[in-house]
Amino acid sequence: MPKIAFLFPGQGSQAVGMAREVAERHDEARRLVERADEVLGTSLKGLMFEGPEETLKQTENTQPALYIASAATLAVLRGAGIAPAAVAGHSLGEYTALYAAGVFDYETGLRLVRTRGLAFAEAGKARPGAMAAIIGLDNDNVEELCRAVSSPGSVAVCANFNDPSQTVISGDPPAVAAACDKCKEAGAKRALPLPVSGAFHSPLVEPAADTMRRALAESVLAAPGCTFVNNVDATVLTDPTAIADSLVRQVTSSVRWVGCVQRLVAEGTEAFVEVGSGKVLAGLCRRIAKDIPCHTTDTWEAVEKTIEVLR
Repeated sequence: MPKIAFLFPGQGSQAVGMAREVAERHDEARRLVERADEVLGTSLKGLMFEGPEETLKQTENTQPALYIASAATLAVLRGAGIAPAAVAGHSLGEYTALYAAGVFDYETGLRLVRTRGLAFAEAGKARPGAMAAIIGLDNDNVEELCRAVSSPGSVAVCANFNDPSQTVISGDPPAVAAACDKCKEAGAKRALPLPVSGAFHSPLVEPAADTMRRALAESVLAAPGCTFVNNVDATVLTDPTAIADSLVRQVTSSVRWVGCVQRLVAEGTEAFVEVGSGKVLAGLCRRIAKDIPCHTTDTWEAVEKTIEVLR
């Protein structure tokens, strides 16, 4: 078996029907989906399986739903004997990566992502922001242009370094709009506003960081059982206190996904598996580490194919 890194998707990868096939075909996957409703006292199962899409897209629902879907798919892979040597997750997906690494149990992770989703939603209401995807301009240029248009009262920052020529920016609407214009003038192919409820991974959502600091202080974290690469620094973390600190910093810091994938490659990764809904991370991996295969698991057929290839 090759040295495998499991990757866990974040917000934007949700879709009505997520995890339905694995829950229908695998007992442990179904138990995890149903357990989530018991723990949270809500019907996320129905929302995940049937929608409506607009309700699923609400941040407070999207974040736990993605965690549940990835955990359910993880159960199928584990049951087939597919285990990761390393893990990483994109933004919200970092929590599922930590669950996969044994840093906390399923219920603890579930409560943390529910708290995080609610905190992000509240921060977005308290200080409305904007986000946009910049396509076709290198990360350093985008970062420089964000600094150029920012002022003390209106900021634009890089939220996600997704691949070498795709950067998501975040901040106050006027600054984000100005940064988009500057990026297009500098040669960006596109500057696409994103339909989000707040300026995630920017100083505008600082109250959510305070909420997560308190929630993590009340949670039990252990050392990871495999290599874990964090978003904020794209480094390997082993100390539970450092992991908790990185999760707090992640709220207002850039997701350094390019660095995460490059670090996993440096750790000897021979194959990636995107665990859960969608194929976003597989697409990014092809542009960051094109020589290393990335398998997807967003359908039952894809899960079966991935297991067959990796066994």
